Amino acid sequence: MNDRPEGWNGDNRSGNRYGQGSASDRPESARSMPHIQRRPAPPQQRPAPPRQRPVPQQPGGYGDAPEYDSGYNTGQVYGGGGGGGHSGGGRGPGDGGYVQGRPAAAPDWRRRIKIGVLSLVVVVLAVSIGTYFWADSKLKRDVDLSKVIERPESGDGTNYLIVGSDSREGMTAEDKKKLHTGSAEGKRTDSMMILHDGSNGPTLVSLPRDSNVEIPSFVGSDSGKRYEGKGRTTKLNAAYAEDGPELLVRTVEFNTGLHIDHYVEIGFGGFAKIVDAIGGVELDIPKAFKDKYSGADFQAGKQTLDGQQALAFVRTRHAFTSDLDRTKNQQKFLAALASQTATPSTIINPFKLYPTMGAGLDTLVVDKDMSLWDLSQMFFAMKGVTGGDGASLNIPISGSSGGNLLWDKAKVKQLVEQLNNDEKVTVTGS
Repeated sequence: MNDRPEGWNGDNRSGNRYGQGSASDRPESARSMPHIQRRPAPPQQRPAPPRQRPVPQQPGGYGDAPEYDSGYNTGQVYGGGGGGGHSGGGRGPGDGGYVQGRPAAAPDWRRRIKIGVLSLVVVVLAVSIGTYFWADSKLKRDVDLSKVIERPESGDGTNYLIVGSDSREGMTAEDKKKLHTGSAEGKRTDSMMILHDGSNGPTLVSLPRDSNVEIPSFVGSDSGKRYEGKGRTTKLNAAYAEDGPELLVRTVEFNTGLHIDHYVEIGFGGFAKIVDAIGGVELDIPKAFKDKYSGADFQAGKQTLDGQQALAFVRTRHAFTSDLDRTKNQQKFLAALASQTATPSTIINPFKLYPTMGAGLDTLVVDKDMSLWDLSQMFFAMKGVTGGDGASLNIPISGSSGGNLLWDKAKVKQLVEQLNNDEKVTVTGS
């Protein structure tokens, strides 16, 4: 009986193979394994990142064992000394502000401020240009002064003929009732003024609607037909009713000898809307008066007039003995309106500026050559009348005839000469 393990044979005895056991009575001695020496793979060569500082040598390992360098850059942020305990993207104390091997750039505040200022300037310019073209497009350039014939020579400075008409264009039945305007067809002049803007300050000259004037030869604004003058005299406002703004300009120039550079007209509705848009106009009324025709009912003293009250104030004439009192009220109010509108609180506030401009421009009628710049110059000249730089007066009157006011021709001639020569006005009116 063989009690050897199955598979045991002489080869096992003589071969003494490793891992198969041994038949010897003595234990098998330790064997030395053959040492296979492997050459370390050469480190992979990677091109250094552009402008990147070399990674510092890492601290040594254990004992004197050679350090292992895999050639792999972990992307760790290193400082200029110390802070070795930090890892990843952190920056320890004394890291010197180096990121990825170079100093972090400080914010360029001068450049940022310049960009901010430039952006603000661009926005302001864009808004200003847009506003200019929007407002310019709303002007109704319906009056053609080239149709006016036999005009006097231009003098120094700029002369504006400012007309307040009783036009009810764009007004509802409720508006007409509220503003006491009635429902008359067509339109007539309710007030007329010459504003001279020159180097000696602005001068505002009112022309009463009842002024006695001669209607000269003229060319019809629509027909183009010439109508010869026959020495006919009538009230000044009749010229407007007969053939509109062109004949009114022709009549004013003929009777004064003053060249009119620009024509501006505003109706009832636009006037009231402007006043409401700026929140009313403060006015000091020296004497109480009442007029059922215009709806005026004012107490003496300082008060703020809304659009309806303002229109009643400038239209009232039945409460006075002469139309000259009404023209004085008109001058006073228009100067106050311009002064209180041209303020920073209105100009830089779009919620007041755009409604104010829109209200006025919607009903404003000007001559074909008038620009928005000309209109703004007129507006600031009007403001200057009450700013101490200008003067206001009625055209000199010598008396009346049949209800018409007669001009003092000698004083009118002197006044016109001073305006044409851009001299300080010394003539006084009525």
